[in-house]
Amino acid sequence: MSRISLIVFSCILFSGCTRSSSSTSVSFYYWRTSFQLTPAEQETLALNEVTKLYVRYFDVALKDGKPIPVSPITFKDSPGKATVVPVIYIKNEVMLHLALEAEDLAKKIVTYIDQINTRYAILCTEIQIDCDWTLTSKETYFNFLERLKKVSNRKLSATIRLHQVKFHMNTGIPPVDRGVLMYYNMGRISADSLNSIYDPMIAKRYTGALKNYPLTLDIALPVFTWGMHIRNNKVIALLNKVDNAAFTNDIHFEMRAPSFFEVKENVIKIGRYFEKGDRIKIESITPDELEGMAEDLSGYLREKPQEVIFYDLDNFNLKHYPNEKQFFQKVSRYF
Repeated sequence: MSRISLIVFSCILFSGCTRSSSSTSVSFYYWRTSFQLTPAEQETLALNEVTKLYVRYFDVALKDGKPIPVSPITFKDSPGKATVVPVIYIKNEVMLHLALEAEDLAKKIVTYIDQINTRYAILCTEIQIDCDWTLTSKETYFNFLERLKKVSNRKLSATIRLHQVKFHMNTGIPPVDRGVLMYYNMGRISADSLNSIYDPMIAKRYTGALKNYPLTLDIALPVFTWGMHIRNNKVIALLNKVDNAAFTNDIHFEMRAPSFFEVKENVIKIGRYFEKGDRIKIESITPDELEGMAEDLSGYLREKPQEVIFYDLDNFNLKHYPNEKQFFQKVSRYF
């Protein structure tokens, strides 16, 4: 019996692994362009009894004045018994385009999703749209969502930012079945010492409004780490999937403060050119911080969320969290 099979069998055998139907379940976002789970990712899903994955299918952007799909996913592995929710990221520029035909876009998105599902024998009963709409694009975006809901004949969810919760009288409530509160990326990307992924002081400016938000919400929490390439005190690039370990033992870099490195001499590293005097800022969320985020947020919610969705499932991200049994379930229990 494989290690993963043994884990699953043990959870069935011992009642301590049984979750009540009222529990907040654990899900993950999958944000790569090729679906292929590693053994570590499979183990995390098994240990935390994950039965649903929110998989980015493609982005939608403008090209020559027309919305087009960008970087569609391919499935090298089957998702198995996991329920798949296609997630479509739509750039706000699409919703700002004056000549946009909302119903035509809705039909094309559903057709493309169905083509992917047919090709890889995937069934889905929900679609999620990720779009950071603005006051200017609100009317077009909400019209698009209404048409997508009708055309797809599926449940529809949408991501919600904190500012869209606090100022919902102006930003509006998207016409979807459920929202997913993105409880991260709440600060501005900058060269200072603040963490743009999560800042508790910034969070407190918005969380008080959650009890008055009328849309049912699930929660998305961050488990990613990234870096910022800083030159002349300005961020010139984001460095995805980069942590302290990438620079700690490199003689070309010196840690000047926690999570800040200075470039000692010109060097090419991780496919980028760094000049002497440049700085790298690493931002992450520790396991304790993740639990603290969940505990703090739980006290502000109008109702218990059905799911906590962690962003995102990836070996690089998972290595920063305890390999203890059911760590992500532990976080979900704060709700």
